[in-house]
Amino acid sequence: MSQWLQWTLIVAGLVAITVLVTVIRRHWHTLQTHKRHQARARQFQQERRASMVESIRVLALAIEEDQVEYSEACLRIKGLLDHLAPELLEESPFRVFREVHERIQHMPTHRARQATDNRFIRKMDKERREVESEHTDAIRRAATAIRLHRF
Repeated sequence: MSQWLQWTLIVAGLVAITVLVTVIRRHWHTLQTHKRHQARARQFQQERRASMVESIRVLALAIEEDQVEYSEACLRIKGLLDHLAPELLEESPFRVFREVHERIQHMPTHRARQATDNRFIRKMDKERREVESEHTDAIRRAATAIRLHRF
């Protein structure tokens, strides 16, 4: 084999090695970036979950200490449990959160409530209070149970 051919093959090999090292380095960098993004997303999800658990516990404590309307707390706890542990809404005693939600979810809230006729609002408030009084004991038991539940 001629010396010229040997040098050509050596240079071609070095070029191939350089290209492969560049491709490997880029791929490695992409993988590292992806791992960092996944770690951040995992951390965000853990923080979000912890925040939802804390919110549920605060709402449950507020129920136990009569600092919040039971219907409002049920709506909020049900919404949080939908994201956190929806299977709990089918279990006793937590089922009451779903039941109260189903009975009062049609009622206007916030701006819709402000734009609604006062007679209709009074009727809805009466209905809401009836639902609350009907489920008072179950809501209090569920609040204590959810506050002590390990998520």
